[in-house]
Amino acid sequence: MFRRLTLSFVLIVAGFTAGLVVTGRMRTASDSRADEPPAFSQEPRAPNVAGSAAGVAFAGGGPDFTRIAGQAIKGVANISSLQVVRTRNSPFPNDPFFRYFFGDDEPFGSRDRRSLSLGSGVIISRDGYVVTNNHVVGDNVREITIALPDKREIKGKVIGADPATDIALLKIGVSGLPVVPWGDSTQLRVGEWVLAIGSPFQLSQTVTAGIVSATGRANMGFADYEDFIQTDAAINPGNSGGALINSRGELVGINTGIYSESGGYQGIGFAVPSKLAQRIVGDLMKYGEVRRGSIGYIGVEKLSPEIAAELGIANTNGALVSRMSRASEAFDAGLRPGDVIIALNGLAIDDPSQFLRLVSDAKPGTTATVKALRNGRTIEFKLPIVSSSTARSRR
Repeated sequence: MFRRLTLSFVLIVAGFTAGLVVTGRMRTASDSRADEPPAFSQEPRAPNVAGSAAGVAFAGGGPDFTRIAGQAIKGVANISSLQVVRTRNSPFPNDPFFRYFFGDDEPFGSRDRRSLSLGSGVIISRDGYVVTNNHVVGDNVREITIALPDKREIKGKVIGADPATDIALLKIGVSGLPVVPWGDSTQLRVGEWVLAIGSPFQLSQTVTAGIVSATGRANMGFADYEDFIQTDAAINPGNSGGALINSRGELVGINTGIYSESGGYQGIGFAVPSKLAQRIVGDLMKYGEVRRGSIGYIGVEKLSPEIAAELGIANTNGALVSRMSRASEAFDAGLRPGDVIIALNGLAIDDPSQFLRLVSDAKPGTTATVKALRNGRTIEFKLPIVSSSTARSRR
C-alpha cells in the first residue's frame, strides 16, 4: 500500500516537472520572437520606398495622399463668371411651327438675362495666371471673380479662350501665389493614382481620388479637339476647370466633363491632358489666340459599316470627307467630298477626330501628304498646312 502511494506521488511530481519544462520552452521560444517584427504587425510601417519617391506613402495597406493633397489644394481656386444671355420674349421660343413662320426674327422682342457660371481654376504662375475651362468662362462675360484658397476674392480678366479644346486662360493682379507645377501627361499609365481637386456643388477645395481609366479618349462630344484622360476619380458639376494631379503633386489634366445619365458622378470623368493644355496656354499668353494647322474648311465623318460596304471598303477605319469649301486648301489640292482619308504623313487614320487632331498639330508652312480612297483606288495628295487664323473662310 505504502509502495503504491509512493509510486503515485513520484509520477505526479514527474508530470508536474515535465509540464514546467515544456511551458518554459514555449515561453522561451515566444520571447525569442519579441525583437523580430511579427508577420502581421499592427504597428505603422515605414512608407513604401517606391510610393514615397512618387509622393504617395502606403500606410496600412492603402495610399496616403495627405501630403500632395495638402500642397495641391493651395493652387486651386473657385471661379464665378457673370454672363449676359439674350433670350426671346416670345411665348413659343422653341416651337418649330412658330419658327417656321417667323424664322429667327423676334416679333416679340428680346431681353438680356444675367447668368452665373460656377467652376474651378488652377493657378499656374506666381504672378496670377489661372487656367480653367472655356465653358466655365462662357460668352459675353461681364465679370469674373476668382476666390483664392486663402479666402480672398479678386476680379479677373480673360486673356484668351479656345472653344476647340475647352480651355481658357485668366489673369488676376496678384503676385506670390502658390502654384501647381505642370506634369507630363504623356507619361500617365492606366491604373495610375490621380487626384481630382475642385469645387463640386460649390464645396471648395474638395479632393477625390481614383485611377487613370484610359487615355486618348475622343468622340465624347465635349469639344472639337478631343484627346481626354478618363478617370474614375469623382468629378461632379463645379469640378470643371479644376486640377487632375498625379502622385508627385503635378498637374496632369484639367477636369472638363463627366459621362452621366443622372447628371452626377458615375465613375467616368474626363480631363484635358496637361501636354495639350500647356500648349494652348502658351499660345494664349503669346498671341491671345491658339494658332493651329489648317487645310481650310473641311467636314469629316466616321465611316459606318453600311457606307464602307457601299464604297467597297473592308473596314470602317478612316475619315469620310462629307463637305468642304471650294475656297479651301484641301479642295485646291484635289480632295473631294466622298473621299475616305486613310493616312496622313504615313500615319494610318482610324477615325475623324484623329485626323483633325493631326492637322491641328501640324506646323503652318509645311506640306502634309494625305492618302485617300476614291472609287476603290488609292490617291495621294500634297496639302499645304496654313495657320488656322489665316485659313480661307467657308464659302
